[in-house]
Amino acid sequence: MCMKIAILQINGGIGKCIMSTVICKQIKKQYPEAQLIVLSGYPEVFLDNPHVDRAFTFGQTQYFYQDYIDGKDFKFFGHDPYLEEGHLLQTEHLTHTWCKMFGLDVSESTSPELFLTDRERTFFSKKFVSDKPIFLLQTNGGAAQQELKYSWARDIPTSVVARVIEEFRNDYNIIHIRRDDQPSFDGTFSVTDNFRALAVLIELSEKRLFMDSFAHHAAAAMNKPSTVCWIVNTPVVFGYDIHDNIRANSETKKAELRNSFLQKYNIAGDLIEFPYNNEEEIFNVDDIIKSLKK
Repeated sequence: MCMKIAILQINGGIGKCIMSTVICKQIKKQYPEAQLIVLSGYPEVFLDNPHVDRAFTFGQTQYFYQDYIDGKDFKFFGHDPYLEEGHLLQTEHLTHTWCKMFGLDVSESTSPELFLTDRERTFFSKKFVSDKPIFLLQTNGGAAQQELKYSWARDIPTSVVARVIEEFRNDYNIIHIRRDDQPSFDGTFSVTDNFRALAVLIELSEKRLFMDSFAHHAAAAMNKPSTVCWIVNTPVVFGYDIHDNIRANSETKKAELRNSFLQKYNIAGDLIEFPYNNEEEIFNVDDIIKSLKK
């Protein structure tokens, strides 16, 4: 008898949820008759996805056990790929680790998928009317409750952002995706909106500079090549070939790793782990500007 229900649980942020759309497609490919139920913190990622039958958010799962577990023919895909050796050693893309962990086919494509409707595009595009081409920035990531609002391990250094803004501000309206608790920059328009609206904004933009967070995953899903800056994490694991991936310069001082456990660095930017003399050593800003001018 064919398995009737597949339950995929994603623990993590919105970027990880976007990446998981690759897993959704592979589950449906291997179990085409199964109803795919997704449980995550960001069900809006899976709206209109043809591979997903229902998407729940954590904490809003009334009657879940009764409807999908008790006496049902189900398979649970809930283990975390972040704890697999392939991920810890950073030897392969996360989606490949994820597929192998669940016994799914390892697709040659790591590209995620988002499905926007024409009504969404029409409605949200009215919010982002611009008299110049749009240059879109995402410079800082992480959770709202994190102590450090700037993480050296993930975020684009302030000096780099300032130089990029100065280079492009005359010819573009520079829109900065940010929460109210994150750094702001002169010469930009800040925007905080729901995920579907921001996806439309990414689609409308002409140039994009992102750090390792949800925007570059969404841009890959919508086939929008972007410049993406990487410091601690690597595009081998979290990136896409469609983007121009700018990796940090070699470290200039020995890092203090007394707090390291399963990974070398804390992505939140542990102060004592900083392996440079200053933030200006992390990137060659001219390389970033050259990438953006392609």
